[in-house]
Amino acid sequence: MSEHRIISHNALRDEMMAVARGETPAPGDAGGQSFESVEALMRLLTPENRKLLALIRDRKPRSIAELASMSGRAAPNLTRTLAKLVAVGFVRMEDQAKRKVPTVVVSRLRVDIDPFSQNDRLEIA
Repeated sequence: MSEHRIISHNALRDEMMAVARGETPAPGDAGGQSFESVEALMRLLTPENRKLLALIRDRKPRSIAELASMSGRAAPNLTRTLAKLVAVGFVRMEDQAKRKVPTVVVSRLRVDIDPFSQNDRLEIA
């Protein structure tokens, strides 16, 4: 499982500035993937996007056009959604014979919420 931080943009900026000024050492997970909040993650994992992930996993489309046909979603909308899923590491796009082939690379998510601080973590398998 890979671990990701959940940290607000303001807190991340403050942390980066403190490191740049030499006030604190860079955390061990600096430069890794992070999410602004659990809510931001859940906005990405809408029921429609979860269905899309399942469709990619189960039916293994050979192109974005084929996925658009399978899902009934317009290609431009689908491309934007796939870009977001790629950016967070849930999907990988592979070039195959002049086609982009989406592949799901996440099988499970675990969110560890610290109710007493902003030290939440996300593990991706």
